[in-house]
Amino acid sequence: MNPNLLWLIPLLPFAGFLLNGTLGRRLPRAAVTSIALLFTLLPALIVCDLWLYFKAAAAPLSLAVQSHPWIAITGFQVNFAFTVDHLTLVMLSVVTGVGFLIHIYSAGYMAHEDGYWRFFAYLNLFMFFMLVLVLSSSFLLLFVGWEGVGLASYLLIGFYFGRDSAANAGKKAFVVNRIGDFGFLLAMFLLIAHFGTLSFDQVFSALAAQPALHGGFLTAICLLLVVGAAGKSAQIPLYIWLPDAMEGPTPVSALIHAATMVTAGIYMVARCHSLFDRSPFALAVVACIGAATALMSATIGLVQHDIKRVLAYSTVSQLGYMFLACGVGAYSAGIFHLMTHAFFKALLFLSAGSVIHALSGEQDMRVMGGLRKRIPVTFWCMTAGVFAIAGMPFFSGFFSKDEILYQVFTSHAPGAKLLWLIGVTTALLTSFYMFRLWFKTFFGAPRFDERSLAAGHGAHDDHNKAAEAEHDSGQAAHAHGVHESPAVMTVPLTVLALLSVIGGFVGVPIAFGGHNEFEHFLDPVFTAYGAGQSLAEPSAPASTALTLTAIAVTCFLLGLLAAYMLYVRNPGRAGHLAQQFQPVYTVLDRKYWVDQVYDALIVTPLLVLSRGLLGGLIDTGVIQGTGGAAGGLTCGLGGLARRIQSGNLRSYAGWIAAGAAVLIAVVLFGLHPHF
Repeated sequence: MNPNLLWLIPLLPFAGFLLNGTLGRRLPRAAVTSIALLFTLLPALIVCDLWLYFKAAAAPLSLAVQSHPWIAITGFQVNFAFTVDHLTLVMLSVVTGVGFLIHIYSAGYMAHEDGYWRFFAYLNLFMFFMLVLVLSSSFLLLFVGWEGVGLASYLLIGFYFGRDSAANAGKKAFVVNRIGDFGFLLAMFLLIAHFGTLSFDQVFSALAAQPALHGGFLTAICLLLVVGAAGKSAQIPLYIWLPDAMEGPTPVSALIHAATMVTAGIYMVARCHSLFDRSPFALAVVACIGAATALMSATIGLVQHDIKRVLAYSTVSQLGYMFLACGVGAYSAGIFHLMTHAFFKALLFLSAGSVIHALSGEQDMRVMGGLRKRIPVTFWCMTAGVFAIAGMPFFSGFFSKDEILYQVFTSHAPGAKLLWLIGVTTALLTSFYMFRLWFKTFFGAPRFDERSLAAGHGAHDDHNKAAEAEHDSGQAAHAHGVHESPAVMTVPLTVLALLSVIGGFVGVPIAFGGHNEFEHFLDPVFTAYGAGQSLAEPSAPASTALTLTAIAVTCFLLGLLAAYMLYVRNPGRAGHLAQQFQPVYTVLDRKYWVDQVYDALIVTPLLVLSRGLLGGLIDTGVIQGTGGAAGGLTCGLGGLARRIQSGNLRSYAGWIAAGAAVLIAVVLFGLHPHF
């Protein structure tokens, strides 16, 4: 394996971005598609070669490549360098593998969309920055990728920039993430102050050489990193941008806001485990944020009607699970769930996009139903995703979610049992709202107007215009109303469905006859610089694992049964319960009024300050006043000069005489100016 090939992994998508971004407007769509897919496929093939290389190695290894010094000043140097270890390899596989499948799907979903070349240019740009983030060997280079994926996310969320809702959602995501990035920047300043470097290897090696170093400034660094991670991975209190990001095209939701970018915070915390292991307080904060986010988002997801927003709040909740795992020191379990979640959540979003495509832009589940036999491929694929995220035994989500719950329950973290209870409750709610989505979308009598769909008008098509644009293009299939998606969309769905079913078998725990292969694969990363303060229980009876699994499976079944009773057996019962518990329903429907509170306490005061005080006093008073005064002075001096340059000889003679008088006065009074 030639280490120099590592440069190609991010540079190839960047080349695709440059080609489509500069020439795409003039290229046929087939050429745009070929460029986007080719420059995404090639990095995936290089990653496959990396897997073969790592598998053939007799001992744990890592590959590194670096350019000449990037920043070199007295006492401080940062190299532009990439490193691949076992954790990097897992992340590369998720980004390139799932990313390539979503690119294929997008070729069908966006086929008749205006700005087709622009969409794929942005998508390739995102891949470039995400791969830089994953491959980076320093905090600074990671931050470059970190900011870059934020930029690409802004561009893709606001892809339909003609709609105010999309433009505002893009701005909201950008601004909220800048708050988190400010924390990340402060953490880097502290790292430079205390370690004199931003290199991962040098910082972690320095920590390993000081085993007694705990808390203190390390806690400050970790908490600031958590602020950055909370912004990027949509955790309390910075989660508010992710649900609104659903304004972007559905493939964007699948790639950026489900499978890759939003996992950057979890990846960063896991990468910095050597720092977090030295700060029990910071780990406790991570665990509490994760548990609170998981539960709160799951409760909001119970009452959402937009199919994409249900999945958005589900994503926030599952990211909370990953934070919870990292907070109790179970980094491998968190990364395991990150991987399986990428499979089934990308599948769920893309399946939702297929449903929206079939219904000509409709996203409201209240006007769906009866689609099981109308779009069978989409139905079975989404079924795999629903059962995986809900915790169906032996599906991917079953293994990864149960591993997190087991690690939390058996850990030495403060309040471990309470955290586990929150996790189990969240699992029950997840099962319920996902089966609610499944039943309302695919079962019962159709609640949509077939004639309206055949005419190309969904009842609620203001959220996603891609499917509507495809309809308006005049495809013959649309003349029949509800229709299955083309093969270019269903093939990626089928692959992701297969991964959602079997993907968890790479980490089967010992209690189920496995060997925890995934955890063992990541062991070299999480033990490389010496163990910190471990919160995980080194061993627990097999009966404990089986008991916890039985509880989790019970939650899966209870959620399925409750959703079946409310939305299939007795469809009107859910509405009666909402009326019966109207206060609770209102709180959940209004999303705890978090956006309204932020608007009242932060947004409105800032607008008043910027538009009123700053705009009125500084802009109008100081800036415009200074400009006006300067203009008036210039006009006055110009008027005086205009009077002097009159063209009248007698006037000139008078001015000469006045000047001579001034010079005589200077000489007479003994003044000697220095000219």
